[in-house]
Amino acid sequence: MQADRQSSLHPVFNDGRVWLVSAMIVSLIISAVYYITHPYPAYGAGLFLAMADQIQATGYHFPTTIPHYTLGGVPFAYPPLQFFVVAVLLDLGADPLLLTRVLPGSIIALYLIPFYALAKEILGSVQIAGLATVILAATPDVLSWHLSAGGIVRAPAYLLLLTGLYSGVRLFKTGQRQWLASSVVLFGLMVLSHPTYTSFFATSYLLLYVAYDRSLLGLVRGASVAAGGFILAAPWWTHVLNNYGMATITGAAATHEGLINELPLIIARLSGPFHAGNAILVWNVLIFVGIAVLLWRREGVLPAWFALAVLVMNEPRFPLVPGVMLAAVALHSLLTHQLGDGTDADWQQWRSVARWGIRGSVVVVVGFMIFVGGVYASGSLVGGGPSMVSFIDDDDMTTMNWVQNETPPDAKFVVLGDAGEWFPYFTDRTMLVGRWGVEWTTPAEYRAQLTKYWELSTCHTEQCLTETLHRHNVNPEYVYVPTEQYAALGIVQHQPPSMRQTLVDSERYQLEHESEGAAVFRVVGEQDITRENSSHSQSTSSRRTTTAITTENVGDGVA
Repeated sequence: MQADRQSSLHPVFNDGRVWLVSAMIVSLIISAVYYITHPYPAYGAGLFLAMADQIQATGYHFPTTIPHYTLGGVPFAYPPLQFFVVAVLLDLGADPLLLTRVLPGSIIALYLIPFYALAKEILGSVQIAGLATVILAATPDVLSWHLSAGGIVRAPAYLLLLTGLYSGVRLFKTGQRQWLASSVVLFGLMVLSHPTYTSFFATSYLLLYVAYDRSLLGLVRGASVAAGGFILAAPWWTHVLNNYGMATITGAAATHEGLINELPLIIARLSGPFHAGNAILVWNVLIFVGIAVLLWRREGVLPAWFALAVLVMNEPRFPLVPGVMLAAVALHSLLTHQLGDGTDADWQQWRSVARWGIRGSVVVVVGFMIFVGGVYASGSLVGGGPSMVSFIDDDDMTTMNWVQNETPPDAKFVVLGDAGEWFPYFTDRTMLVGRWGVEWTTPAEYRAQLTKYWELSTCHTEQCLTETLHRHNVNPEYVYVPTEQYAALGIVQHQPPSMRQTLVDSERYQLEHESEGAAVFRVVGEQDITRENSSHSQSTSSRRTTTAITTENVGDGVA
């Protein structure tokens, strides 16, 4: 792409340090807003912390199983690098909940550095790269995965991804050995960090090769990156193959819809913000304008990269790597538009007014995007419902503390709602139903757990709960029930008073503990279920299952 076009912008805008510092300030302000508004982290990281604990317990070796997440636990087949890092931080005395609130925002500020370098290398423009970096710092679909609790794993993975992509551009542009070495190391660390990010790393390298090299020697270099990275990651994947087999890895991939998206799904995701009136549509509009601008200029690298990412990746955080660059291209094209030529004094005056009007509009748009990022981080409405939902609160912590101290160590629970993601970590008790980590067993088991979890978590009467437990042959000794607002699959639910009352009135359940927002009932008896009621519940739960499986799950443990 061509270097910065001539414009009357102040020379300070050609200083990359100004742009980078500005983007990092935006990022830190948004992280501060998130920290202040979230006394508990958004979404889940209980399983991630449990894995770090097991690494500590085994003396920093690979655990075989992570206990309490469903009966018998789940396999430790995850790429392990970030969990070892978290284990070290916990060993050094870091508070688990504070770590999940602070570490992600710190890493976000750091990953803006390689992103800026990557954008500048691809765009050939300090100004566009700077704009793109500011936009990335405030992009909700990126923040949701990296600023929330799971960012203790995903934000470092994004840092490695962006650094690796910059190294790849330099490798295919120059062919220099130092970039080959750094790409091999970064790809190896990527494989050891996260499977989804590894997929985007690999597919992006294919595009970068086609865009900047296309030679036989370049193909050899790309293959060397792949081979060298997998060799560096051999301790992990040989552990997985020896203990679980290849089916564990392929099965986990299958639970996240594979690597090729169908056209209707692509269209739905791209058009969704337009239909919902979501504030995110500003990003989509600018991306499409940026694509049009570059295609008009016959510069196809970024449009092709965006199209490839949309085709092969299931989450917006990946297409948004080229996507925010495209948005910046759109904004910069407005800033540098010449508005025609002319010598007439009136024309010159009009052109000056129009130019400042356009610049003011661009400033307003960028300011609005930063504002949306801050609002999103705060957990407020950004179209479609609350964002950055916390799965637990003070009431949950009080109740889980009671569970840990007052129930037998071998007690088995069913937990309604997303507090279940944290439940085994804070209580050291087994949760019979939960989807977290189950993707590393089999796709069928994952789907079964997802179905049971959603049907149980959306029950609002004792009858629904009892029938659903019977239908799925789940036999807990205790049930953990939210009694006010809670989340299920990251979607806010409202528990009616009838749920608690029907459980209290039932002979099957005995109230053992209650806080303001959660209650624990012991299962003490059986209850007859009529065929008619069971049939009615089956129909209702079937509709619920469809909703759950087609809903994007922001709280998932691996995606």
